[in-house]
Amino acid sequence: MLINESRLIPRHIAIIMDGNGRWAQQRHRPRIIGHRAGARAVRSCVEFCLDRGIGALTLFAFSSENWNRPQDEVGGLMKLFLGALEREVDELHRLGARLRFIGERSRFDAALLSRMQAAEALTAGNTRLQLVIAASYGGRQDIAEAARSLAQDVADGRLRPEQVDEAALNARVALADLPAPDLFIRTGGEIRISNFLLWQLAYTELWFTETLWPDVDAATLQLAIDDYAGRERRFGLTGGQLAATAPRGTE
Repeated sequence: MLINESRLIPRHIAIIMDGNGRWAQQRHRPRIIGHRAGARAVRSCVEFCLDRGIGALTLFAFSSENWNRPQDEVGGLMKLFLGALEREVDELHRLGARLRFIGERSRFDAALLSRMQAAEALTAGNTRLQLVIAASYGGRQDIAEAARSLAQDVADGRLRPEQVDEAALNARVALADLPAPDLFIRTGGEIRISNFLLWQLAYTELWFTETLWPDVDAATLQLAIDDYAGRERRFGLTGGQLAATAPRGTE
């Protein structure tokens, strides 16, 4: 019996990078130190995806709700974000990664917005890895914006109400040009999705770990991949239906 190896590797991984603050607190350090350590784990994750031919990686860096955190922490995160862009973008470009951002950009200051736009422009032609950073992002906000866009088209006569279906909405949410995430990972021990990619995760395999994000390495990610490879993804069908429709040589 032959195994289709490509089915064992997710095309797209989405990650909630949780546990930076707790990692720092365990070491009696300021929370921002944990976020700096978390940035190093991002590099390891990107390298892991490049090594294994994973085509897309979406990282939840800063949620729309995170603006409500203490202002000194938010300010530190913005400085860290800006610094990471200045340090890492050239290397990402060299490695063939395309960097893009999803979320509400209007709350970022001009300097950060400029760096985000420059990074996207520099890496726009790269195809080896689609690296998506969700910043000032919320899943409900994403769906609401897509619905608002469709409603405007109906109001303007460009769409009929009966044309508003799942496919139409799917085309308006973030990441519409990428395959839906095959694997979702959340670190830090919490077992919830926390308003991340609510539409896109409908049939995604979920994997949770107690490991805090700064401690995540290739071995941790490989555990997630190995677990994913052992799952049967049925998308609402039965196992028998999947076996009957699978191309020969992939059973």
